[in-house]
Amino acid sequence: MFTGIISSVGTVTDLEDGKILKARILCSYDYQTVVEGGSIAHDGICLTIINKVREEMGTSYEVEVSNETLSKTTIKNKESGWIVGREINLEKSLRLGDEMGGHIVTGHIDGVAELIGSKNVDKSTKLTFQAPDNLKNFIAPKGSIALNGTSLTVNEIDDTLFTVNIIPHTQKVTNWKNCQLGHVFNLEIDVMARYIARMCEPRNINGIL
Repeated sequence: MFTGIISSVGTVTDLEDGKILKARILCSYDYQTVVEGGSIAHDGICLTIINKVREEMGTSYEVEVSNETLSKTTIKNKESGWIVGREINLEKSLRLGDEMGGHIVTGHIDGVAELIGSKNVDKSTKLTFQAPDNLKNFIAPKGSIALNGTSLTVNEIDDTLFTVNIIPHTQKVTNWKNCQLGHVFNLEIDVMARYIARMCEPRNINGIL
């Protein structure tokens, strides 16, 4: 479980694409606080930490990425995917007693959204995204959404298009400073919207709709 508040920006230092994709990430987290077998969100994707190593520049560790995850996320995307040197938003899993600064984020990506518009508004940046058609009904004005692991508030909705604002602090401490038009971003809908939609589906319970 995560909150969508990015706590570090890591860098992909190695990729091994075999039967399962393996990646090595270098981060600024203290070696003692990176737990093998634990979870860290990488651009919003919950991945398990293995083979951690103490480095001069911080801590590095490996992750393995399943084909299911590759099919749902940006990792293999030609324009926005993981390559050596790519910066990745990181967030450690939530611990009991931690502040809930954003919203409940599971690290399970629902699809990808394409950045199609960018406009400076006052001191922030207004970004327009196109969501997959099958996810548009889960996105609501003033509701929460996670993009590349970042908890954001939806401003406006127009069918599959929606907008969010990125403040200067977020750009400074995350990889949002590198975003470009045409890039795709990992999208996770609000978990509450997911369960409400499920509850509203007609279901046959003991033979009764």
